[in-house]
Amino acid sequence: MPAATLDAFLNSYLGPPDELRSAVVATVRQLTQAATKIRNTINQGVLGTAFAGTRGANADGDIQKDLDIFADDIFLDAMRHAPVALYASEELEQPVLLDRQAPLAIAIDPLDGSSNIDTNVSIGTIFSLLPATGAPDENPAASFLQPGVNQLGAGFFIYGPQLALVLSLGSGTHVFVLSTRLGTFVQAYESRIIPQRTQEFAINAANYRHWDEAVRLYIDDCLEGTEGPRGKDFNMRWIASLVADCYRILMRGGVFLYPGDKRKGYRQGRLRLVYEANPIAFLIEQAAGTATDTITRILEIEPESLHQRVPMVFGSAREVARITRYHIEPSAIGERAPLFSRRGLFRA
Repeated sequence: MPAATLDAFLNSYLGPPDELRSAVVATVRQLTQAATKIRNTINQGVLGTAFAGTRGANADGDIQKDLDIFADDIFLDAMRHAPVALYASEELEQPVLLDRQAPLAIAIDPLDGSSNIDTNVSIGTIFSLLPATGAPDENPAASFLQPGVNQLGAGFFIYGPQLALVLSLGSGTHVFVLSTRLGTFVQAYESRIIPQRTQEFAINAANYRHWDEAVRLYIDDCLEGTEGPRGKDFNMRWIASLVADCYRILMRGGVFLYPGDKRKGYRQGRLRLVYEANPIAFLIEQAAGTATDTITRILEIEPESLHQRVPMVFGSAREVARITRYHIEPSAIGERAPLFSRRGLFRA
């Protein structure tokens, strides 16, 4: 039996006539067209235009690449042809009002991982679909200050060896790959399930000295391997591209940590709650994983501002729960006997 196309999947999601579902489907279709244009530009590499040059800083203080701006323009234009009332982007200080009568608001990171452009590492686009609330023209930000549980759908495109779309509309997390032969996205994986247990973690270990004690203790225990309290060896992975790290976890399990730390500007984490953490958390939970800010469920956090940052841990459910215990009550972790603790019986 041939794999389902994205169009067939979206048609099955529609069901009986429903304004919100119809709007979600129309918006996803516009997003796929825009992502295909982005992919074509990325494939040109340094031979193309609008690629790795810098533009200064965006509204949140991060350095912008030319491709960041190019991608933002492409997606903003695509959303002008979708039933979207408001468009909020990492690259823009304030949301853009597109159609006050439309039922949706979209929050988007047009180009995640842009620091990897020069090195030919997979980058992507992350998006969150929310119901437009209140009076969009009077308070455009209000629609984006909803907790992530209110998302109607979320996903990301990953521009890698294949152009893939990871998508959830609230019933599982599905993966579609663009077929150049068919000229459409085809379902590659249906309802991904992340294993509850893992022996792989992703973190930027160069920041070890800046981490809080709970994070250091967790990583120390993993690094002790079979001789330590975990009793097994761990692998470490760190791509520095959120979509790439998330895709790997969806494919084979693992846990991702981007904690807050003691550096200036990092105490509250660096990932944006509205257009990075929330959509990733939605996808992870729909794949039987868990996502927290080390303690609190990401999807239950009520945003206070559009560009709010947050620490984030996500992936295999049992491992994420363990990391929470390290933050709340590490002594309750049974196998963390004094023998194995860096502050235990035989260590200063």
